[in-house]
Amino acid sequence: MRDNPNPLSMQLKLNPDDFLPASDEEKQSLVVMRDSVSFWKDGLRRLGKNKIAMVSLVAVVIIMLFSFVVPSFYPYSYEEQIRGSENMAPMKYSEEEQARIDAGEHIFPHVLGTDKLGRDYAIRVMMGSRISLIVGLVAAVIILIIGSVFGSIAAFFGGWVDLIMMRIVDIIYTVPDILLIVLLSFALKAPLESLSQMPGFGWIQVVGRNLISIFIVFALLYWVGMARMVRSQILMLKESEYVTAARALGASNGRIIKKHLLTNCIGTLIVTTTLQIPSSIFTESFLSFLGLGVAVPMPSLGSLASDAINGLNTYPYLLFIPAILISLIILSFNLLGDGLRDAFDPKMKN
Repeated sequence: MRDNPNPLSMQLKLNPDDFLPASDEEKQSLVVMRDSVSFWKDGLRRLGKNKIAMVSLVAVVIIMLFSFVVPSFYPYSYEEQIRGSENMAPMKYSEEEQARIDAGEHIFPHVLGTDKLGRDYAIRVMMGSRISLIVGLVAAVIILIIGSVFGSIAAFFGGWVDLIMMRIVDIIYTVPDILLIVLLSFALKAPLESLSQMPGFGWIQVVGRNLISIFIVFALLYWVGMARMVRSQILMLKESEYVTAARALGASNGRIIKKHLLTNCIGTLIVTTTLQIPSSIFTESFLSFLGLGVAVPMPSLGSLASDAINGLNTYPYLLFIPAILISLIILSFNLLGDGLRDAFDPKMKN
């Protein structure tokens, strides 16, 4: 085809080579799609690239080992009182222990010293962190179950059901949790003491009525945030095509909520539950600091800090150790929760 010599002409210059079929190499160079991966694999891959979240995960694992595994091999008990070992500094021995060492006996050192009653402080910190973690994990599970069920039912049925259930949530938001815990502690004192005398319920005496009151308050009050979050997710998902198809196939309302709606917001549930754990741990530590936590002699990080506050000028490390551990646990779970949110939230994918 000849070139058009007239520069003002609208005729295009065409090259026959431009109309040849593309080669395999040219087709491959235009492919920009990435390999298909599952939701969980993609989320874990994105989580692995988040260095802060991975460091937090390692910290959480170390704290778990410190709290649940190490006490099984530690030579001291959290309630064992060693005569003549009151208020010892870290890595020190009492006079009796030093005499036994001089006689050739091997004595394991008190790594973090002892408290005012001569109890090894390291094992008490381990057990205290175990109690705090158990409270946080159990409370998060309670909140997840109640909040997800309540919020999904309210959003799925809508109308007057949603209106009434959400007004209940608004009322619960106004209830003071600390006051309710104090009232429950005294109201449940006699029933729990009677129940603890029955066979199979001796654990109540060990745990203490204050801790049971905390769990009850978590079940009564702290699920409202989870319920609102689940409700907002279900309101968007219930109009999806697969929900309409499930209804057309005759699926029951319960099956639709369980198999289709809650399943498709599982990533958000995991993130919210993870972020709920540090909040529950902080609440338990705060209540234990006020004397409303676990029963003596069972330690908690909050109760350890409360016992050490009077000796701050003389033995400051007794307060700093549980305070630093509380901060580390809460910070690690918060950063891990942020990493999970970045990894599993579809809105934050690049």
